[in-house]
Amino acid sequence: MKKIGLLLLTIAFTCFGFAQKFEANWQSLNNRKIPAWFNQDKFGIFIHWGVYSVPAYAPTMRNSGYSYAEWYWHRLFEKQKDFMSFHEKNYGSSFAYTAFEPMFKAEMFEPDQWADLFKKSGAKYVVLTSKHHEGYTLWNSMEADRDWNRPWNAVTGTPHRDLLGDLTNSVRNAGLKMGYYYSLYEWFNPMWLHDKKAYVEKHMIPQFKDLVTKYKPAIIFSDGEWDLSDSAWQSPKLLAWLFNESPVKDNVVVNDRWGNNTREKNHGAMYTTSEYGSGMDASIIWEESQGVGLSYGYNRNENLSDYKSSYELILMLNDLVSRGGNFLLDIGPNADGTIPVIMQQRLTDMGDWLNINGEAIYGTTAWKKAAQWSDGIMAPKNGASFMSNYRVANLVIPKKDSAYIEAFFTKKGNDLYTIIPSYKNSITIKELTLSTATMVSVLGASSKISWKQKGKNVYVDLSNLKPNDISSTGIFVIKFSNP
Repeated sequence: MKKIGLLLLTIAFTCFGFAQKFEANWQSLNNRKIPAWFNQDKFGIFIHWGVYSVPAYAPTMRNSGYSYAEWYWHRLFEKQKDFMSFHEKNYGSSFAYTAFEPMFKAEMFEPDQWADLFKKSGAKYVVLTSKHHEGYTLWNSMEADRDWNRPWNAVTGTPHRDLLGDLTNSVRNAGLKMGYYYSLYEWFNPMWLHDKKAYVEKHMIPQFKDLVTKYKPAIIFSDGEWDLSDSAWQSPKLLAWLFNESPVKDNVVVNDRWGNNTREKNHGAMYTTSEYGSGMDASIIWEESQGVGLSYGYNRNENLSDYKSSYELILMLNDLVSRGGNFLLDIGPNADGTIPVIMQQRLTDMGDWLNINGEAIYGTTAWKKAAQWSDGIMAPKNGASFMSNYRVANLVIPKKDSAYIEAFFTKKGNDLYTIIPSYKNSITIKELTLSTATMVSVLGASSKISWKQKGKNVYVDLSNLKPNDISSTGIFVIKFSNP
């Protein structure tokens, strides 16, 4: 019997191993499920940092790609009037973009300080631009220097430092997961311009494998995929290597940007990306990315009015999570390696709120309703929630003295969480039926909360709450605990 049992166990392990071998096609790759940790962690920090952090300029245009400072070089190539005017006035018409590299010194970069800030923000993972479309890498890439025929990475270039490796170590030491944004294409790489097939085979693929093998990312945010199909990028073959042979084959998470025919195709192996308000729903695994301001890379042209407030960012996080999504919040450091103080303040405020209310965010799933307008208010004509208001027009937030509010909902096990944007004496939750054993509380508060079932709705009395029972943002969470 022992021999039979051992034989069956061997067969089981053999079959399991065979089942995990992925072929270089989507039918096979889609059998790999997205590691569960990603959709449980909910909140990450995006970092755009590179040579574009030196000019650090873009016009401030809401809902426009022209507001992205990291696209500075390409906008000059396009001769976009705002970028051209700024560049000629401050650097001269003959000043080449590559001449910015000696100014990218990162002389004040303190990776432990960055990691400590990210930890305090409540984020669970970090995604750094290992290489944006300009081709400059933040680690020592042989392919970068060879093909550009100049020092075009942070180690052989001016910083003389493995910026990516140093931050990776600090982030992991802080207990967070580390991932990398990686651009498949490079705007002006000589090989890319001359022979795209050679670029893919001799530059992109070996460079990507070097990044993964050396630094072992938990997340890969691919981008710059739109010029070629997935087959031309050899993406299925590359992902088969990633899922079968790479050192992160079991736990790495990848997004959906692997060819001009892959984005939002809901391949089972990839999460769907949206940015600046496109949004998704809980039927898929998805992540929204936005900057604290209008740009991903640091933009010196942005004013205070261009930055989202802490209140807005916390509400945005709640709205995204209530619809089953993750929030990847971007910051743009300065070329010297410092993070603008206003960005630090925003992240710290989010962390303060999550320290009390994170139970309603981490590890939750969407409820049957992501949000509802309470106390009889009519929803916008498009039936919109917070995020869709943001993408249709400017950010719409209920006034704190309004008689009406929008509530967001998340669920964990048998418990339901209702996120309320501002204090009211009482709240009515529609279409919710509770058992008599349900306990109702406000996270972080010691005051007793009473409630009543009124037909199909639940009435919650909040009049016992004290001022210090609610965070300074005014956003608080009602928890319905069910045995």
